Amino acid sequence: MIDETTAIENQQPPGEPSQTPAAGGTAAPRKRRSKAAKVAEEKAAIAGIEARLGYSFSDPALLTTAFTHVSALKPASRNRADSYQRLEFLGDHVLGLIVSDMLFRAFPKADEGELSKRLADLVRKESCADVAKSLGLLDDIKLGMVKAVEGARLRKSVLGDICEAVIGAIYLDGGVEAARQFVERNWTERMNKPRRPLRDPKTVLQEWAQGKGLPTPVYREVERTGPHHDPQFRVAVDLPGLAPAEGLGGNKRAAEKAAASVMIEREGVGTHD
Repeated sequence: MIDETTAIENQQPPGEPSQTPAAGGTAAPRKRRSKAAKVAEEKAAIAGIEARLGYSFSDPALLTTAFTHVSALKPASRNRADSYQRLEFLGDHVLGLIVSDMLFRAFPKADEGELSKRLADLVRKESCADVAKSLGLLDDIKLGMVKAVEGARLRKSVLGDICEAVIGAIYLDGGVEAARQFVERNWTERMNKPRRPLRDPKTVLQEWAQGKGLPTPVYREVERTGPHHDPQFRVAVDLPGLAPAEGLGGNKRAAEKAAASVMIEREGVGTHD
């Protein structure tokens, strides 16, 4: 989405007369053109996102809200309900219902335990983030005035949340059938892949380290950013002889799991029992 930033006026070329009009001058049309250009740019951005989602919104404001992080809201009138978080809550449950139905129909011989494990794997934040990444939604997230490095980390940490918010927005705009079509397009292939046993990445990494004769992995907080009500943690995991791996999360536990997952993937650790 397009961040609302202060417009930067072009500097006056040397030697040319000032463009500042006297009283009763004709500057108004120029301002109108600038506003119209901004509106056109925002509409083009929304159309681009809709094309990637495969869905056209009747109410584009829902799509805008789905991509708005709380940091992008104006401090004077900041209301968390105007960010993506309510849509995320709704989308989480809509996704769970639709994927549950997909699993029920696709695996008629699977028992409740097997279906529950498959569901947990398909609707976890990492899976939602993968879908959002495949749709190219990372740079569309609307943040407030944050540093570039912090903004990049923040976007990655909330990518799964944004995906759920998009599902919630599609559900509100087009109903359950529109949401179902979106989920089926983006989750069917994942559902049909052979399922890997769900295991805590910290446990997987610790068992792998022990098998290699290494000590227990050590986790350390690298930094904490964001406001008190919405912190983001960056945690590193260390093992002797290996480069540290870092992960992000809304709490230390989630960041530790993310760091362990990064090291597992990097070192080619198997996740099968």
